[in-house]
Amino acid sequence: MKIKNTRLTAVWLVLTMLLVSATSCNKFLDAKPSKGTTIVASTTDDLNALLNNYQTYSKESDNVVIYGTDDNGLSTTLYDAQPFIFSQSAVQFSVWDTNFLSQTDQSNFAGPNFWSNEYVKIFNANVVLANLDKVSGTAADKAALRADAHFIRAYSYWELANTYCLPYTDANKNEPGLPIKTLPDYNAVSRQTLAATYQQIEADLTEALKTTVPLVQNGIARHWRANTAAVNGFAARYYLNRNDYVNALKYAGAALALYNVLVDYNSQMRYGIPATVTINGGTDVVLNFPYTHDRNSSFDPTDELGWKEFLYYRVLNNSDRWYIPSQALINLYDKNNDLRYKYHFVQNYSYKKGLNNPAVSYPGYVFFYEDNMPEGPTVAEMVLIKAECQARTGDVGSAMATVNQLYSKRTITGTPGLAAASQDEAIAAILQERRREMPFSERWFDIRRYNSNTYTGDDVPLLTRTFYPYTANGVSDTEPVKTYTLPANSRRYASPLPQSDITNSNGAITQNTY
Repeated sequence: MKIKNTRLTAVWLVLTMLLVSATSCNKFLDAKPSKGTTIVASTTDDLNALLNNYQTYSKESDNVVIYGTDDNGLSTTLYDAQPFIFSQSAVQFSVWDTNFLSQTDQSNFAGPNFWSNEYVKIFNANVVLANLDKVSGTAADKAALRADAHFIRAYSYWELANTYCLPYTDANKNEPGLPIKTLPDYNAVSRQTLAATYQQIEADLTEALKTTVPLVQNGIARHWRANTAAVNGFAARYYLNRNDYVNALKYAGAALALYNVLVDYNSQMRYGIPATVTINGGTDVVLNFPYTHDRNSSFDPTDELGWKEFLYYRVLNNSDRWYIPSQALINLYDKNNDLRYKYHFVQNYSYKKGLNNPAVSYPGYVFFYEDNMPEGPTVAEMVLIKAECQARTGDVGSAMATVNQLYSKRTITGTPGLAAASQDEAIAAILQERRREMPFSERWFDIRRYNSNTYTGDDVPLLTRTFYPYTANGVSDTEPVKTYTLPANSRRYASPLPQSDITNSNGAITQNTY
């Protein structure tokens, strides 16, 4: 059924802007389409131009991932010190308020809308796939484009499914999945089942794995496009999420065989440009940042693109520019020897955010500038997946040797390695190292899979947060605090879909139930 859909029109307008802003003068990119017109690609160069705009694909502005886990340290103390710096979405997602979220147009939240942005990526992938047989170009170019488009589509559907749908289990396979679009049109489609959604993801992944494009080309890691290491890396993440440790180990090993560069924090990480903040009473406090922050602008991706561990360049993007680490997260680090704590935990970061009158000292987690951190598959993630799969399949000795390959690069030279005397201890040690290495970005996905597998030792039975009552009128900070909870297997592990899309679909798309 064709319908008037303002969100899809917005998607088309975004696509239009991307096309006309790309660095090219050919007719395809100079075209200015409207909903009633059609873009006509004539060559594979036209389609490559569409996929080369890495800024379209790199950011994941997923508020569930940023605020929804026990890595997030939002508290009443921080809120009381400066309420206005915390966005509406920061509070709503921190307290898992699905009742209010499901009644709200999430496109009005601070920062980009995650749902719409991922469907823009899917739309672009569909444009490429729909035009491949119509354009001129070599067979090799077309094969690379086909794999790239399938990779983009698989990746975005996986991200969306793990945000808006329940975890995939036998019990949940007939639960609502996603609206699956495989053509670049405006037709509204109903939500498929969760099983069908994952079948689509796996079908796209299978096609993406056919790519022969290497990561490193002419001495440069071209990680903003699909490549053999990136696709194998995503396959490892996908199968780990499905609790298929045999395949996860296989693809992690394949990715590492193709590219295995790790950054040694002893010699290759350093402080960058410091910041001086004056707090009440006129005291100057110096804040030390990792060098990856010193570009002083989130619009300069130099350090992100130069991060040597990326297999695929995607970053988690926080428009509030403060990843607030919880005390539970902070406590996982060896503060004397773990160089990640030294460089990524910026002490007194709260002063930079304005919590200085009265002064409230609290750190911030900083990786790229203040808003971005690695989200796409990296070499470090592949090492962790390999180690976890080895531990879960009983190869404890190999698992600990593997995880210490990473741990030795992140801790002061001479620090004793991680040790385990049993399979349970090995799994626990590796999962803690995984959380230290990838806070925020992978924690939401991990909690979902831990609570869905058959191993009870990794379960996160309850997430809790103590905060003020929250209503449609905002935070009631004059009332007594309350405890918010998110128990394992709660239906609130599926975030509400944006209400505007449901409304504009005229009933084709249905909301999650709670």
